[in-house]
Amino acid sequence: SIVISKDGKPVAALVDAELFARIRRMYDRFDELSNRLAERYRDVPEEEGLTEIDALVEEERKKR
Repeated sequence: SIVISKDGKPVAALVDAELFARIRRMYDRFDELSNRLAERYRDVPEEEGLTEIDALVEEERKKR
């Protein structure tokens, strides 16, 4: 991988085409899952959904 910088800050990267394809598949999968979650929780009030998310994150952190 090659990182391209501007004024000392990374702005782009050249990566192997296979790695890029894997990254794109991950983004596509993330979008698919995000859309499914949005549809599933469409009628749930935002505050209730955020509370549920916080509880699940806390539960997972305790497992580690």
